[in-house]
Amino acid sequence: MKRSLFLLLGVAAVCAPVASALAEAYPSRPITIVVPFPAGGGTDALIRSLAPALSQELHQTVLIDNKAGAAGTIGSAAVAHAAPDGYTLGVATTSTHAVALAVVKGARYDPLRSFAPIGLIGFSPYVLVARPTLPAKTLAELIRDAKGAPGKLTFASVGQGSLSHLIGEQFKQATRTDLIHIPYKGASPAQTELMGGQVDLLFDNPATLVQQIRGGRIKALAQTQRSALLPEVPTFKEAGLAGFESQLWYGLVAPAGTQTAVVQKLSEALRKVLANRATVAALLSSGVAPAEGTPAQFAATLNQQVPYWANVVKSSGVVME
Repeated sequence: MKRSLFLLLGVAAVCAPVASALAEAYPSRPITIVVPFPAGGGTDALIRSLAPALSQELHQTVLIDNKAGAAGTIGSAAVAHAAPDGYTLGVATTSTHAVALAVVKGARYDPLRSFAPIGLIGFSPYVLVARPTLPAKTLAELIRDAKGAPGKLTFASVGQGSLSHLIGEQFKQATRTDLIHIPYKGASPAQTELMGGQVDLLFDNPATLVQQIRGGRIKALAQTQRSALLPEVPTFKEAGLAGFESQLWYGLVAPAGTQTAVVQKLSEALRKVLANRATVAALLSSGVAPAEGTPAQFAATLNQQVPYWANVVKSSGVVME
């Protein structure tokens, strides 16, 4: 028994310096960040804007690999099953880690157990916009009109089971209104139909809507949080609907089992990038408010958000078609 204990202690004594040395040498080759959405989309643009600064902080090339499909679960699963060596990282969002598993069957990862959180990147609010010819000019008028004509008004989303869809369902519950959901395959067709008057309402992020709002092609009624892109648009709370504050968040994760020292090195690099004035300006201009925090704080966010959105999905009865 004593001999076994001494052997275990000896192995630990040898392994600890080795692990420390490996962490100090990290990264010794390029790092790949998997974006679980198509190239050219909002999440892809956000991460590509951060990659050069991360590369500079880590003194190593940072590559982007787009693995889209199944509401972001294909790319997220690829990260979950990658070697936990710090060279394959992933982008986690409200959609991929708090919503998708509640609506997508057969996803091959657990959002709380399959990843090592590195840190939050930022938050983006949701804006409620309407077709330009909709009579309602304020949120209060919209709610009044919707209650006066149940089942008449429609709201578009960027896809069945998407966060855009779920926030619309939340809005229906919060206002006790009956709106008809019309799902589209992406933001572009949803916005086109909204501008053409085929649908009445849409929930989406500021960056994808600001040009149409500025051009008068759609009108903004309220947003879940104040956005630097749309300072003139009131929050839902300011417009009379308190507690309606859901946002899209972005974060960086590694596969579960990645060395703590490596995670800490990545987290510190991310925090330095997010503290840079140029990075902050770039994020704000894309409608994203930079976040701060440690891996533990990001883990706490995940622990709160996963059951929260699972309950939203359950209460709304949303299923994938």
